[in-house]
Amino acid sequence: MTPPSPSISPGDLVSFAGKCSTKRELRLLHGALLRRRHLLPAADAVAALAKLRRAGAAPDAFTFTFALKSCSRCVSQRRLPSDLHAHAIKHGCLGAGSSHVHVHNALLHGYSSRAAVGDARRVFDEMPARDVISFSGLLTLHLKANDLDAARVVFDQMPHRDVVSWTAMISAYARARRPREALALFDAMPVQPDEVTMLSVVSACTALGDLATGERVCQYVDSNGFGWMVSLRNALMDMYAKCGSLTEARNLFDGMTVRSLASWNTLISAYASHGDVESTVALFHRMLADGKSVKPDGTTLLAVLTAYAHKGFVEEGRAMFNAILSGNYGKVDLTIEHYGCMVDLLGRAGQLEEAYKMIEQMPIPSNSVVWGALLGACRTHGDINMAERAVQKLRSLNPEEGGYYILLSDMYAASGRTTEAMEIRRIMNQAGAQKTTGQSSWSTPCLPQPISMLKLNQTARSRESVVDEAVPTATAQNRNPYCETGTSNAIIFSPRANPLRS
Repeated sequence: MTPPSPSISPGDLVSFAGKCSTKRELRLLHGALLRRRHLLPAADAVAALAKLRRAGAAPDAFTFTFALKSCSRCVSQRRLPSDLHAHAIKHGCLGAGSSHVHVHNALLHGYSSRAAVGDARRVFDEMPARDVISFSGLLTLHLKANDLDAARVVFDQMPHRDVVSWTAMISAYARARRPREALALFDAMPVQPDEVTMLSVVSACTALGDLATGERVCQYVDSNGFGWMVSLRNALMDMYAKCGSLTEARNLFDGMTVRSLASWNTLISAYASHGDVESTVALFHRMLADGKSVKPDGTTLLAVLTAYAHKGFVEEGRAMFNAILSGNYGKVDLTIEHYGCMVDLLGRAGQLEEAYKMIEQMPIPSNSVVWGALLGACRTHGDINMAERAVQKLRSLNPEEGGYYILLSDMYAASGRTTEAMEIRRIMNQAGAQKTTGQSSWSTPCLPQPISMLKLNQTARSRESVVDEAVPTATAQNRNPYCETGTSNAIIFSPRANPLRS
């Protein structure tokens, strides 16, 4: 039988089934149709499988593999993997005695695409043999479900772990704010890390806030051929800044031969968050002078506005905001954070009416953060009338929050208006509002993180190595080569550490 031409449509392939004279030809056509599944909706590809089966073709492991891959793209039909699972067992492609590991892997992926953890785990446990794709599929499923402990068990059972497996686990710990475990795993890593690994390690150092450990990682980056990577230099700058070492962050910046927008934003935002308005503005103007390579974006401008707000530089902040609105810095989409920063700046300076008008005239919906910033300024300047207007807005936005009721009540009491103070407390109790734990005042909206870490997407990586069988779970000692020293938060590398990371 001549193979179908690439120009033949899926419908032609199905019609062609009636011309097949043998079951072998039907199976060949069967596989051809499923291999061309990108031309069909997933449900239609599976329906074509059923139609060909009714025509007399017995599906084999090859065709079930493609059918299961098709159903993985059709997640709205929850029963597809179960139905194909049953048919595959019936035809001897799954179950006891089956050696078709690729069918098991495709079924595992089908269940995983529907977050069916229990079904996927049963398929994995019943597999007569497992390869690296089997382990990686189950590991990915647990990581997507944010079940890091279950993922770690699978990881420890993998006989062969490549850089992708190690990086996936380290990255998951870093994202879950478990930096000690991320760094311990990195220290025990026997294979050469890549850029994605190192980004996760630096992120863990940043979360840990331990400068000594961060410096050791920086030394490792420089001595192992990663120093030229702009994304890593940006992450290291961010780490140094958040560990309080702006000097080291600046040294890294000055030593870069190539700088991205994130490079400038990281250091400008670091200066702003530390209240160093002079360095913030100086670096911003240097960025403008070097405008051939990069131009400021919303993050850059927010950092400068934040620096002005910290120091109360009203005229400078107002001039910059008007320049943004006039398009002097190109097209910048202003967010609620930009307006909130200006409201805080004006509020600190006592320009409460101007701040109120800015909120009212915002082209985007206001929220409790900007009104809360205005309310905080009202308390600072003792403006009860404006505070009442702000509270009225806050009540409509978040009626269950009691913090602003209490603040207004305290303002009434401080000015001797005890009747109003008692009344606002009564309204608060009647509304069932409660003060959010830990919220003592309304303040400036937080400056967003200046650096966007690379998305740690491992799905495109190759997983070609083959594994034999699972090995026992690693001991706690092997998993935790870090130890604490005394009562400090510092950590040291274990004497067992790989010399590359000592």
